[in-house]
Amino acid sequence: MLEQKFSQLLAGLRGHPGLGQLNHGLEKEALRIDRHGYLSKKPHPNALGSSLTHPSITTDFSEAQLELVTSVHSSIESCMQEMEEIHRFVYEVLDSELLWPSSMPCMLRGEKSIPLADYGSSNLGKFKRVYRQGLALRYGKYMQTISGMHYNFSLPNSLWAHYAKLRGVEDSIEFRNQSYLGLIRNFRRYAWLLVYLFGTSPAVCGSFLAGRAHELEPFDGESYYLPYATSLRMGPLGYQSTEQGRHYLSYNTLADYRKSMLPLLSKPHPQYEELGLHSSNGEYQQLSLSLLQTEAESYTPIRPKPKAKCSLRPLLALEKQGIEYLEVRCLDLNPFFSTGIDRTTLYFLDAFLLLSLITPSPRDSQEHWEEDQRSQSMVVERGRDPNLEIIVDGKFRSLHHSGRTVLDLVEQVARLLDEIDGGSKHKDAVVLQKEKLQNPSKTPSALLLQQMATWEKSYYRTIETLSKQHRDDLQKQPLSESRRQHYHELATQSHRDQRELEVSDTRPFEHYLEDFMQLELSE
Repeated sequence: MLEQKFSQLLAGLRGHPGLGQLNHGLEKEALRIDRHGYLSKKPHPNALGSSLTHPSITTDFSEAQLELVTSVHSSIESCMQEMEEIHRFVYEVLDSELLWPSSMPCMLRGEKSIPLADYGSSNLGKFKRVYRQGLALRYGKYMQTISGMHYNFSLPNSLWAHYAKLRGVEDSIEFRNQSYLGLIRNFRRYAWLLVYLFGTSPAVCGSFLAGRAHELEPFDGESYYLPYATSLRMGPLGYQSTEQGRHYLSYNTLADYRKSMLPLLSKPHPQYEELGLHSSNGEYQQLSLSLLQTEAESYTPIRPKPKAKCSLRPLLALEKQGIEYLEVRCLDLNPFFSTGIDRTTLYFLDAFLLLSLITPSPRDSQEHWEEDQRSQSMVVERGRDPNLEIIVDGKFRSLHHSGRTVLDLVEQVARLLDEIDGGSKHKDAVVLQKEKLQNPSKTPSALLLQQMATWEKSYYRTIETLSKQHRDDLQKQPLSESRRQHYHELATQSHRDQRELEVSDTRPFEHYLEDFMQLELSE
């Protein structure tokens, strides 16, 4: 019955032009490193614009951690072109520095060597700064230097209207919310597959492990790894929170999501309450005493997002205005690509996400969530182990067999998308993933370890070599004068916007923070 319904939806979607207008956007984090290979101590380059107000070039946790953001595109090609352009402009501005192209960080010299991002004197700038101080206090700065790639995805309005008709309902905010939540539930069930296919952090620099307990094995005198690991970034040593890992978030309805998120945002957490809201000098050192300072602190593989420009805080905006798009957060940077990701990966993700949308999605539960967490953890550390079995629908099953079942369905959706494009890019992307599933040595995590062995270089030296290659390749294709001028104008305007914001912002920060922290959600 479920297979018949899936086939009917596929047939109903066939040929609809909206399939060729899916919305895409990328957000890439990347560390700036100096000529000696350490995290840069220089402030955010003025020529790149204001990190507070620039639409495309900002910073994440550290002043030396760039975040490069594309606008929304209806084609993967134009999305990737913009990301490549942004990289070229950044390298025209950087002097002797490089962009670190891997998720796990470069050589580090202790917490004091990692500068927090500075956003100026406006209330918004102070808010972003204090939030990062809270992250440093709670998790340590080393964890925050881990970088990743976020993929933003949504359906165009024309496709929503057609899809609602296929499902026999009226197109509405409620229908879209429920459809997106169903997609999230399916995504969480199969996130382990993405970690296997695209995880590219099987090793770390020894400096990252200084003073930390771990079970990694020495690769050489400078690097540590696990033989079958795929994405240490997604494991205990990565961008994860043990405390958050104890709390189940439900995606059955927006009301359930709100109900499970609200205590994390509003109730004091003993550990953070003991740290205190203010430091010894009376300055704010975290935004709140709750488990999550803001919704952005929730470390989930995929996240529902409201409209990008909205004055309401995210949880309230979701309730009032609905889900605008989804943010995929479980992707490592692939150091073999200058932008951290390639077009083939995006073609696959579109088919995978569309499959997750139209496939019937069982309601989630605490038990199912724990199974998903366990499967993901096993793939993080042992994903390329040919004997690995993961938990799927309550039973231990071969990763290879389970992955093949999913990829066969993804391929059907990929062929549907290719009919619109008139090519085979989506299907070819799925075929490549099937090859990785059949032969683990073709996964990017295995390829990175192979590269380290071939070059006889440590993790750090291998990634440094790749970063220099990327810089040289990007500089061989400089921006056109019109595009260079475009980015210069964005930078200049962003500085103006920050100054205007600081001049006009006269409210006390305490009042600004109190207003944001109010969660007056309807029952």
